Amino acid sequence: DRCAKWGPAMTHSDSLLARLGLESVYLDDEHRALRAALRRFVAKEIVPKADQWKKDRRLPREVFELMGSLGLMDISFPGAVGGGGGGVRGAVVLSEELGRSTYGGVATSVTAHSDMSALHLVRAGTEQQIERYLPGIRSGRLICGLGVTEPDASSDLSNLSTSARREGDSYVLNGRKTFITNANIADLFFVVARTGDNGRHGLSLFVVERGMPGLSNGRTFEKTGWRSSDLGELVFTDCIVPAECRLGEEGAGFGLMMQGLDHERICLVAQSIGLAHAALDSTLEWVRVREVYGRPLWSLQAIRHELAAFTARLAGAITLLYHAAQQIDAGNSSRAYAALLKADVPTLVNELTYQCVQFTGGAGFVEGSAIERISRDARFLAIGGGSTEVMRDEVARAM
Repeated sequence: DRCAKWGPAMTHSDSLLARLGLESVYLDDEHRALRAALRRFVAKEIVPKADQWKKDRRLPREVFELMGSLGLMDISFPGAVGGGGGGVRGAVVLSEELGRSTYGGVATSVTAHSDMSALHLVRAGTEQQIERYLPGIRSGRLICGLGVTEPDASSDLSNLSTSARREGDSYVLNGRKTFITNANIADLFFVVARTGDNGRHGLSLFVVERGMPGLSNGRTFEKTGWRSSDLGELVFTDCIVPAECRLGEEGAGFGLMMQGLDHERICLVAQSIGLAHAALDSTLEWVRVREVYGRPLWSLQAIRHELAAFTARLAGAITLLYHAAQQIDAGNSSRAYAALLKADVPTLVNELTYQCVQFTGGAGFVEGSAIERISRDARFLAIGGGSTEVMRDEVARAM
């Protein structure tokens, strides 16, 4: 029903990866309709406008509200709270299609709101908290951000130092969060802070509203990629947060964050796949028409074989991604799947986009080309949400 208003399905790419239908066994009709609707939305509402957002270094509020009005902001939320009920597979389709737009910053800003932040409210919020915040989140009127990374701590959550001291009916937060997507535009921040001893068992999770006394913005960062998203700092200086804004029990923050990180990593991998699809399609189109010594680049076996090898590797990554999403939706643990995918796929996509720039030459190096933009946006996907090296160590510990 959410997708019907967008009319007939858009014709999909005729690439080999599309013809293989690798994800078809894992998706139901609603997921397929969602993909078609998202592809139309991206073509109509994102691609023609995103260059301006790139210049502005942020995604406009009206984009969140438009997506909310179309039911695209709560795809992975359970139907019990009024969400789309798409589960992890729905989140994967969303991230992949936004990545396919070639504007990674748009994908990042949207999913930081919908899947990396707000899902914590669904997982751990009380009935009163859900009633207070969820309608605005689902509609896109309340934009969300996630406050985890600090100047001295990132992948190792046990070293976070932002403190939350209980005083009567409130907590007093002090510290600084950095590299926060939507830092300057969000209305709500899901912030992990230390309420107890050092280590993972002393962390708690809070919903902090913009305007709460003691919350301010620090630096705004100029990034190599993801330029259509906002990135900045949050500063807590004796910030007063009512105790009723704590999510879950005191000390439960680490477990909640790890559950959220697994989902975040799956979404980042899906965005990687979307960017890779777009890069491969664009490069194939280029090498088939660009001539060198009187022949198209496609006639060179070295180039054909390189792109064929990447297509085979990408096919394996897509299959694992959708298998993982289905298994998680069926109730299986996400930890190993998320680690395996995040340890490998973003690195693969970076290797692919490097070669795509190489094969498109100067045209792939100048700003404004899709390949140049994708190569920049793909780079951070091997870092954010847990670096490749940290993920490989997590995989090794599970072996």
